[in-house]
Amino acid sequence: MARDLNKVMVIGNLGKDPEMRFTADGTPVTSFSVAVNRMTGSMGGERRQETDWFTIVAWRKLAETCNQYLAKGKRVYIEGRLQTRSWQDKEGQTRYQTEIIANDVIFLDRATAAFPGSEKEEHDDMGDTGDTEPDDLPF
Repeated sequence: MARDLNKVMVIGNLGKDPEMRFTADGTPVTSFSVAVNRMTGSMGGERRQETDWFTIVAWRKLAETCNQYLAKGKRVYIEGRLQTRSWQDKEGQTRYQTEIIANDVIFLDRATAAFPGSEKEEHDDMGDTGDTEPDDLPF
């Protein structure tokens, strides 16, 4: 049975600080841009770097967390879905914008790599807080 799928995964760096606003009913929404670099090659064998820009939109608690902990230049992993919205500009032209609606944002910079606000932000992946003495080890 065929199923529909709309899933996007992006790793890149914020192009500017996030901007948080609120809907009429008070729901927080934060948007920011992410630059994703990729290497391309030409027929002559030249390699060059190209950058793709994505607009990311986060809602509710995720919006608040992104606004609090992200800043220009920070490296992030975004998982979400593509959404295209349209509107009429001042001249009556229909405009379109495709955005990634974030379901999950993982902060990849060392200082914020752990879940924001967790007590283990500055510790290694094994969760070692430095409280264990070598004599306390069972081997």
